[in-house]
Amino acid sequence: MFSHPQGLAQCREWLNRNLPDAEVVEMTSTSAAAEQAALDASTAAIASELAGQLYRVPALRERIEDYANNVTRFLTIGRRAAGRTGRDKTSILFSIRDEVGTLHRILEPFASARLSLTKIESRPTRRRPWEYVFFVDFQGHRDDPVTQGVLAAVRERCLFLKVLGSYPVMA
Repeated sequence: MFSHPQGLAQCREWLNRNLPDAEVVEMTSTSAAAEQAALDASTAAIASELAGQLYRVPALRERIEDYANNVTRFLTIGRRAAGRTGRDKTSILFSIRDEVGTLHRILEPFASARLSLTKIESRPTRRRPWEYVFFVDFQGHRDDPVTQGVLAAVRERCLFLKVLGSYPVMA
C-alpha cells in the first residue's frame, strides 16, 4: 500500500481492519503513490480520484478515511500576495516560551479585535522538549488595519512570528 504519510494516518483504522498484513510504503505524495501503483497491478495506493484517473489506477474502495470530516487543504503559492476581497483568511505560524499562560497572552489580541480563529494546530519544534510551533488561521487580511494591529501585538509576545499569507475564503 503506497501513500503519503498523512493519507496513511487518515486511513489507519480502515487499513488495520481490512488489510492488516499489507506492507505500507510512504511516498512523497498521494499522486506519487498512484503513479507507483500503476506500475504494478499487485499493489495499491491511497490517493485522490483524480490521481487514479491520471495514472489509470482503478478505484477499489472509496471513502476509506477513518473520520468522514477529514479535510486536506491544498494551497496555491505565488510570487505576489493576494489582494483583499472582504472575505479573507490569514495563516500564521509562531513559537512561544513554555510558560503558564503564554498561549493565552498570544491569542488575547485576536479576541480583543474580534478576529475569529478558524484553526489552531501545534507541532513540536524538535529543538527542545515542550517547545512548540503553532499554526493559526484567522478571519481577516494581513493588509487590514485591525489585522495589522493584532499581528504587531502578537509579534511582541512570541519568540517568532511568520505570516504565511492571506487569501480569499473558499466556499
